[in-house]
Amino acid sequence: MKQHFLSVRKLFLSLLLMVIFCVPIVAQKNIKIDFGKNGSILYDGKQKTISVIQSGKNIFTNAKASIKVNGKTISTDDYTTASLEKEPITDDLGKGIKYTLVYKKNNLPTLKQSFYTYKQHSYFITQLEIQNEGEQMATNYISPLDLGQITFDKTENLQTVFVPYDNDAFISYNSKKLDTISDNTSSEVGVLFNNTSRNGFVIGSLEHTVWKSAVKSINKNKESLFSAWAGYSEKEITRDSIAHGMLKGNKIASPKFFVGYYSDWRNGMEEYAKTNRIIEKPYVFEWNKPTPVGWNSWGVLMEKINYENTTKVADFFANSIPQFRVGNTAYIDLDSFWDNMVKGGFTGDFSKLKEFADYCKSKGLEPGAYWAPFTDWGWKGGPNRKAEGSDYTFGEMWTKTGNTYFDFDGARAIDPTHPGTQKRVDYVINKLKACGFKMIKIDFLGHAAAESTSFYDKNVTTGMQAYKVGMEHLVNALDGQMLIYAAISPNMATSRYAHVRRIACDAWKTIEHTQYTLNSVNYGWWQTYSYDYIDADHVVFADVTEEENRARLISAVITGTLITGDDYSKEGIWSVRAKEWLQNKELLKIVANGVAFRPLEGNTGKLTTEVFEQKIGNDWYISILNFGKTNKNYALPLERLGVKNGNYKLQDVFTAENVEVKNNTINLNLGAKDARLFKIVNR
Repeated sequence: MKQHFLSVRKLFLSLLLMVIFCVPIVAQKNIKIDFGKNGSILYDGKQKTISVIQSGKNIFTNAKASIKVNGKTISTDDYTTASLEKEPITDDLGKGIKYTLVYKKNNLPTLKQSFYTYKQHSYFITQLEIQNEGEQMATNYISPLDLGQITFDKTENLQTVFVPYDNDAFISYNSKKLDTISDNTSSEVGVLFNNTSRNGFVIGSLEHTVWKSAVKSINKNKESLFSAWAGYSEKEITRDSIAHGMLKGNKIASPKFFVGYYSDWRNGMEEYAKTNRIIEKPYVFEWNKPTPVGWNSWGVLMEKINYENTTKVADFFANSIPQFRVGNTAYIDLDSFWDNMVKGGFTGDFSKLKEFADYCKSKGLEPGAYWAPFTDWGWKGGPNRKAEGSDYTFGEMWTKTGNTYFDFDGARAIDPTHPGTQKRVDYVINKLKACGFKMIKIDFLGHAAAESTSFYDKNVTTGMQAYKVGMEHLVNALDGQMLIYAAISPNMATSRYAHVRRIACDAWKTIEHTQYTLNSVNYGWWQTYSYDYIDADHVVFADVTEEENRARLISAVITGTLITGDDYSKEGIWSVRAKEWLQNKELLKIVANGVAFRPLEGNTGKLTTEVFEQKIGNDWYISILNFGKTNKNYALPLERLGVKNGNYKLQDVFTAENVEVKNNTINLNLGAKDARLFKIVNR
């Protein structure tokens, strides 16, 4: 009896030590790992695959893990057994348990496939790590979940979305029916969903300071597959002309990936964005001021800006639309060509520019400027030109790609890790700070994330590592003194460094521009939760119909901020519209909320849904846009909008006109190239 007691006690102590000190347990044929309230990760020890069940539904099956090491692909198939490690964790997402499958085999590096699970979250996080203490490794491809089969719905019912890497070159999001394509590769995050039921699966990277990542959705013989990996480089998407940079060492890890299934894919995308902001905290200083509104010169004035016309614009904002404010603040932002006011170029006399900034402040407005800090626009002038702020030449600073350089958008990239680049950043930013600017629009940031064959800092080997170095240096130089607005830039990697980010490429005034912008809101609205604000670009009223003006204005309001762009130094229909619309209290209440509206539908290809919705407090708002050339009738059930059945009417935000809601359905006839914005109110 005593011997039996000692054996039981020894077994109990062994198990306790395994739990406390994470001593590995040899994995059995099947392992079940719980997450959330009703989710399970299933490991098949024989097949070495991962499957997921949630709410009693099979979400995906048979996903493996793989990595290319020193040119050779290694996957979980190459190992005979795995051991399981388990440890409690407490992090910014809460308390949870980290489970790690450890694969070991002679003459192969150790693979560690980890799963971060939390009772309070309906998603889990996964990461793949490779270790080899005795040998230096190199990789530019690592996949924690590879070729998993989607099983929550049939292929013919599923949509998949192409999410761009950036907002350059007038690129668009694209929602595709999976059964009509062979595959779709999406940058950083992928989603598969049924647009009717809205059930959807979301997987996306949560870290963007080392790797560029991608998710591929695959239609293979009417089977739906997916792969998520880091090491993505494609000229038409990431703009890179060479392969993703190599990570080297005896320990290399993928970024963490978010994995979740949702009854509404829109909830999943929003939770992904919110989780991204928690895992990869903002490096930029906290924004605790109101939603930015104001004006940017690129809308109409462009290269023609000067002291006279821009101060007249400030006069218009001060005298003609004094109520166009959120928290008593509006920005007057000079885009490219502000150096028209600087005698002698960047190394010249900035006194006139300071005079402009002082003039704006005297009118109760905040002055803003513009810069593309990681580009050389004068590269055709040769490599020997001296860069501002140092004795380095631009030729020394150019980003190298093999025997050539990274050229895109007409500009040549300069290496963010080079001391000449950083001294130039310090020089220009210090000049703008000395002038008193309170906002900066930074542009062409993707040039800083270009893959290079050789960076100045030899510890940097990937574009995202270089981006981190450059952007952190820029934020440090700004020293918390300016609102940071990112224009052309990587979608996800920029959220650490900017308060506001433009959701699409340039847009101006026509219904086509509005539709283009709203395509990015339709499928990228969720970024409103990874940035403080997303923006629709300058809103221009000039030279198009009142209906198109209204649609363009609404496109900005439902994106979350409002930056105008007309030449308000002179009178015209644009100034009439501005006086009539930009001081609308209900409209400004929506802008003050600063959160993008949700799309109603997700099956519009490269176009966009015509209906967006938002709940602010107890108030529901709905925007309806007709991009067509003829009138259109709409019948919108409240149930599809997520509004409880009741006795409602619609109140037009612009006119206060009421539209009846009958049988819990919104019936509306809307004119060509027009839009309406309504508040849903009780009758």
